[in-house]
Amino acid sequence: MAKAFLFILLSLVIVGAYFYAPLAKGLKEYTRVLYFHVPAAWVTVLAFLISAWYSLQYLRKRDMMLDAYAAAANQLGILYCLVTTVTGAMWAKASWGAYWNWDPRQTSIFILLLIYAAYFSLRSAVENDQDRARLSAVYSLLAFATVPFFIFIIPRIYESLHPDPLINAQAKIKMNIKMLQVFLSSLTGFTLLFLWLFNLKKRIIKLSAHFEEIEEEYE
Repeated sequence: MAKAFLFILLSLVIVGAYFYAPLAKGLKEYTRVLYFHVPAAWVTVLAFLISAWYSLQYLRKRDMMLDAYAAAANQLGILYCLVTTVTGAMWAKASWGAYWNWDPRQTSIFILLLIYAAYFSLRSAVENDQDRARLSAVYSLLAFATVPFFIFIIPRIYESLHPDPLINAQAKIKMNIKMLQVFLSSLTGFTLLFLWLFNLKKRIIKLSAHFEEIEEEYE
């Protein structure tokens, strides 16, 4: 039932983005990217936040399951971060004539990708499970400390080609009701999709741990 609702919601978002919501003034057809780019960026932050929380919990409890959950959240965070980067590049190509312009927002998201890619490089380089979990947890917390800096601060300090957001810093909504409906639906859909995927990964982790316990009993 939940999967059916999620599928219907995301399908309606796609239809709404192309056939229901009007185009924003000055953005023309590039408005469509908004409904996927911004929600993906939001979920990227959410995923990395959840990973940092599980990392902190691991350092407190030393439960390897918590380390696995943190890694799973980071995997999904990387996925959503790539979606953010790709949709941003599509917007850049249409708006500025090139997929990559080293705009502060593009540069920030690229550095964030490198930081979290290094997280998985660290995990693959450490063989001992406890050492890997401990170092990964510390790194995850340090990495998340850079997220607000690269996502919210840097792009606002330097001059950017990025257009003024449709919901600006003064919280003055420039969307009409149809655009807002599609945008909020997309935001909800992307978030629910992440939560469903994360819950699925947690269930797989639990099953894997259960099978490992069974194997150990028969050895």
